[in-house]
Amino acid sequence: MEHEPGAGHGLPGRHESFWMETAPETSYPPLPGDLETDVAVVGGGITGITTAVLLKQAGYTVAVIEGDRISRGVTGHTTAKVTSLHRLIYRELVDRFGGSRAKQYADANQAAIGTIASLVLDYDIPCDFIRKPAYTYAESEDSRDLVAAEADAARSLGLPAAFVDDVPLPGRTYGAVQFADQAQFHPLNYLMRLASLIPGDGSQIFEKTRALAVQEERSRCTVRTDRWTVTARSVVLATHYPFYDGPGFYYARMEPSRSYVLGIRTDEPFPEGMFINAEGPAHSWRSQPASGGELVLVGGMEHRTGENVDTREHYRRLEGYARSVYPVKSVDYRWSAQDYITIDGVPYIGPLADGHENIYIATGFRKWGMTNGTAAAMILTDMIRGRQSPWAEVYAPDRFRPMASIQRFLAHNIEVAEKYIGGVISRPSGDLRDVQPGEGRILMIEGRKTGIYRDQEGRVHAVNPTCTHMGCVAAWNSAEETWDCPCHGSRYSVDGRVIHGPAVRGLPPPGE
Repeated sequence: MEHEPGAGHGLPGRHESFWMETAPETSYPPLPGDLETDVAVVGGGITGITTAVLLKQAGYTVAVIEGDRISRGVTGHTTAKVTSLHRLIYRELVDRFGGSRAKQYADANQAAIGTIASLVLDYDIPCDFIRKPAYTYAESEDSRDLVAAEADAARSLGLPAAFVDDVPLPGRTYGAVQFADQAQFHPLNYLMRLASLIPGDGSQIFEKTRALAVQEERSRCTVRTDRWTVTARSVVLATHYPFYDGPGFYYARMEPSRSYVLGIRTDEPFPEGMFINAEGPAHSWRSQPASGGELVLVGGMEHRTGENVDTREHYRRLEGYARSVYPVKSVDYRWSAQDYITIDGVPYIGPLADGHENIYIATGFRKWGMTNGTAAAMILTDMIRGRQSPWAEVYAPDRFRPMASIQRFLAHNIEVAEKYIGGVISRPSGDLRDVQPGEGRILMIEGRKTGIYRDQEGRVHAVNPTCTHMGCVAAWNSAEETWDCPCHGSRYSVDGRVIHGPAVRGLPPPGE
């Protein structure tokens, strides 16, 4: 039996995403042979599936290529808030980009809510789509000023924003910015229905087909997979992180981030709304209809992927925080999610780079992928159709100029270099006999760094821990029982199988 990551440890709840447990499984076939199509979409999450549906509606043939099963990656581990309220961002956007571009971001995310609502209505999708207000709330007097400024900035951009004194959460708060008429839903039930619209009339979905490389030749691109090839006029990289970087240097201008979610049952009804705090460590709240009564999702404990800490503590601390706010009857679920944060906090959506206009990317959603991912599908569909998107400018991948964000740019890349160099020159200590069941470590064995995991039955799993993406040394993630790269966020199973890109090749056995 394949090892189940994250089992055991005496952690709260069962290690499963509520969305994945309560959605039907898919069984689309692998790519059976070489294929030609109008557009190849690599990645079967919310961005890839929505893009494929919109392009098919516009008359294009589309092939969706997914390395595992569609919607089981990042989208399957979201908190699924469908909102243009993204904690505190609009004051920052106005200051950094000016009002015109800030309004593009606001309009794109509001339009994404409308698109999701329309698709749910048009195709009668049973996905618990519910309109609710969203709040970013202050936990101190200082935060109150920031929240009030955010409300003013958001209102100036035409968003349905207001500052409110009363926040319907337990405990002391100091006001909030409230966005009216936002939404929440079951993301996998939504995407399963959208995905069913893709096959037919020359369009297809291929699962268990991992894209390895993209080759560009004049007006055609070829996606090489671990099975066959797909040739297309346009390629959309909707893989969360662009596995094919080209000359875009995305590895140098994004950082990977993990956060945690608990699905809890409480002794009192959850208030009407979705909530996130304004400052400090993020804490996110929303409820979800579920069998046996309302499930409350509480999220937070964000940290950089691959940090060399006992990640199990993040679940424990999140449980402690939840119990400090609500009387918790039970913790039913626990899961974690990964996202990428760009240098300036705005996603990259558009052509990969100058001279690569037939390859498109959508990445860096900063944990707000339901609306930004849908907006990306709308923007990229316009671009492929030769139309001008009204929101393209603020998301343009080539907007980045190092001098404009030099401090964060340098800090990010110095940190990556230090982790890489530290991983290369440090000499791990310890002995194989010291590794306990359920534990993973990097040891020096026969003069080589070796990633060792001992499972609960005592079997030892050994890998070369050097990430196959760009050579950083992966760290052990005790909460999920995976090997995680601290540089660019690639993740691997205990036996080295790729769980999360940008890596496309697994970790080899020790010594290779």
